[in-house]
Amino acid sequence: MAAEPQTLPEGRYGRSADERADRKLKIVGGVLLAVLLGFVGWAGVHYITKSDISAELVRRKTMSDDTVQVVLEIRKSKDSVGVCTLRSLGEDGSEVARKDVTLDRRESHFTELVTLRTTARAFATELEGCRDAPSGH
Repeated sequence: MAAEPQTLPEGRYGRSADERADRKLKIVGGVLLAVLLGFVGWAGVHYITKSDISAELVRRKTMSDDTVQVVLEIRKSKDSVGVCTLRSLGEDGSEVARKDVTLDRRESHFTELVTLRTTARAFATELEGCRDAPSGH
């Protein structure tokens, strides 16, 4: 009479290979779902808050202790009107000028020369951002 091979009782000594694989798949699936939801949320916020106007500060020059000139490169649709905000900072980091520039030219790509009057000598000038102008600008 032949002896039957002994097998260990199912589940008694830890998880089976199938259970471990299932657990790993659930973890990977959960991570991928979280990444997908994060991307969809980011894309939605970006779509809602995006502006049809883009601008780049091409050049800036401090002309005197109370004047800065800035050249902006603007891209927008021909029929839109936008507003870009510029600000200049003094040597100590305090704001010495702020200006909203209305962009109502009927062109889609152009440069704009802007002069800012400052309360002290400007050491840095930055473009804070652009947005669509409110109706009736």
